Amino acid sequence: MIPQHQGRAEDFLELVERGRRGKVKVYLGFAAGVGKTFRMLEEAHALRKRGVDIVIGYIESHGRQETEALTAGLEIVPRKKVEYRGIEVEEMDLDAVLARKPQVVVVDEVAHTNLPGMKNRKRYVDVLDLAQAGINVIGAFNIQHLESLNDIVQKATGVVVRETVPDSFLKAADQVVTLDLAVEDLIERLRAGKIYTQDKVSRALEEFFRTENLSSLRELALREVAESVDRGSAAGGSDETKRQARASAGRVMVCLSSRGPRAAALLRRGSRLAGRLNTDWYAAYVETPRDAPELIDAEAQRHLLDNLERARELGAEVVKLKSEDPLTVLLDFARSHRVRHIIIGRSSEPAWKILLGRSFMNRFLKESGEFDVTVASLDEDDKAV
Repeated sequence: MIPQHQGRAEDFLELVERGRRGKVKVYLGFAAGVGKTFRMLEEAHALRKRGVDIVIGYIESHGRQETEALTAGLEIVPRKKVEYRGIEVEEMDLDAVLARKPQVVVVDEVAHTNLPGMKNRKRYVDVLDLAQAGINVIGAFNIQHLESLNDIVQKATGVVVRETVPDSFLKAADQVVTLDLAVEDLIERLRAGKIYTQDKVSRALEEFFRTENLSSLRELALREVAESVDRGSAAGGSDETKRQARASAGRVMVCLSSRGPRAAALLRRGSRLAGRLNTDWYAAYVETPRDAPELIDAEAQRHLLDNLERARELGAEVVKLKSEDPLTVLLDFARSHRVRHIIIGRSSEPAWKILLGRSFMNRFLKESGEFDVTVASLDEDDKAV
């Protein structure tokens, strides 16, 4: 018979083991075919040879023989089959991976949106669940799927990326490996059928795999690496040094409204600016009497909640304020929280208010002299976001 006190000790040990968070390693590329999946599988074989218990949670080979050949000898957790609109589709079986509880799991296509009915809407959340359960994850996605770059990618390439990963996910990763490849070499790989099957090559060359698109994405990926290195260097030193560096940069505040048509673009801009400055940032919303929950219409309320959630995913601290005068409370908050940079959308107020200097924007610019204020333009590209 096991003494009661020994049983309690074992229970506590089980809780400690369960609470150990897994590490996340990300392979980041700028397009399909740069070698993310190939490198993950090579690493999986290397770890397996060293005695690590590693499995494949999800791999997308796109029919590439070289990639499929590398899965041989590795344990693959069977995918979950889901029927969607009369078609059987396979998704990563999160519950099966959690039950298997390997030391390491390989998860491809991290930006993927799961089908309705799955536990999580996005695969990156599956990765976070695995890490929370103490399972280490090796994953991959491309730079155009980074949420804060969504507007920049659209303007540079004309491509609207629907599936995104929040910047907070990448920042929380324990290791990020960026894979680079000359654009000419990538196009040659495409022509040789090493990325997609031959029947898809011509269309890919005419659309996404145009030289100018790939060059823009490669530049974005390299810039992201450089900024990450700069942030890492700035974060070095003692805790006091880090605190002083962040304080000297000044914090960023993005001003939101319940009916703002371009809040997503403002938040992405705020995230990028805070990242470059290596500082904290806020997403501030002021609830006026006309925006009270019982008065605001359902569509506006849903729009607001979606934007506040997006702000959290991008790494902002969401601040909800109440006042009849949004201008005063926003500036008071900025002054009391060491904000230096404020981002606000251009107002769509009546022309007569602007001409008479009585618009919210006129007042804001007049009374915010001690801050660096960015007034985001409302051009056609921004309207499409």
